[in-house]
Amino acid sequence: MADRVTINEVGPRDGLQSQSRMLSVSQRLQLVRALAAAGISRIEAGSFVSPKAVPAMADTDKLLQSLDRRGTASYSFLIPNMKGYELARNAGAESVTMVIYASEIMARKNARMGMADAERAAWKIIDLARADGIEVIVIVAVAFGCPFEGVVNPGTVHDIATRFVAAGIHRLVLADTIGAAHPAQVSALLTPLARHHGPGAFGCHFHDTRAMALANVYAALTAGVRWFDSSIGGLGGCPFAPGASGNVATEDVVVMLRQMGLETGIDAAGLLAASDLATKLTGTAPGGRVREWLRGQLTKSESRKL
Repeated sequence: MADRVTINEVGPRDGLQSQSRMLSVSQRLQLVRALAAAGISRIEAGSFVSPKAVPAMADTDKLLQSLDRRGTASYSFLIPNMKGYELARNAGAESVTMVIYASEIMARKNARMGMADAERAAWKIIDLARADGIEVIVIVAVAFGCPFEGVVNPGTVHDIATRFVAAGIHRLVLADTIGAAHPAQVSALLTPLARHHGPGAFGCHFHDTRAMALANVYAALTAGVRWFDSSIGGLGGCPFAPGASGNVATEDVVVMLRQMGLETGIDAAGLLAASDLATKLTGTAPGGRVREWLRGQLTKSESRKL
């Protein structure tokens, strides 16, 4: 295995969007800054969506403009459509994340359009972003299982990958939106994709609904994937996908990677501080299963770098 893995922290967006407690811009900034201080190099800091649909993401333009982008962290922002792209671009975003779908019903529930229409909208944004010099990350929602249609046909995901990887996007992230995937399924889907397109084209986004997220990360690792979305303290869940509980906790993923001999460049004490802050701010972040163990290790003054 190559020894470096990128953690794309999605807590400030995916983690906060479904919380009952609405954080202020200054509180969201506090969390983003804590994550950057821990050495996390990729952070999904917010989304340019209607505040009526997702109140927790209101005033993301103000958050973006308050970020210190001279450091080592890179920030991306979710956009749902062309209007969202224009808002992100005008606010100064350098990277955007958009969602396409591996099931028809999920596309209609989440985007109010079919799969094909969602793809056509994505292509328009990709072309415009290329001209604007803005990085594009594409997430394939319900790539493994859909709450409305059940297990997704792998051929659907392979067809999507063939179209979008060829477009030269920064990353195609396969999302287990409701936490329905299992390790054998992850391996069966990703191994041929990585062989055909190269593992560097892909990332994975796992939820821990059925307590298999870490096992799924491992399966994706063995297929060559080196980019994983995770959420500090296990925050998260899609408000439009029934059964989508929290994302896999960043602290759990990072500690597992470290014990496997893989590097993330993330500082243990900073990661623990960010996890504790997520719990303090939201009142609901459960914290990774490894959090108290990690606290004990730091008390013993063991190695800080993960």
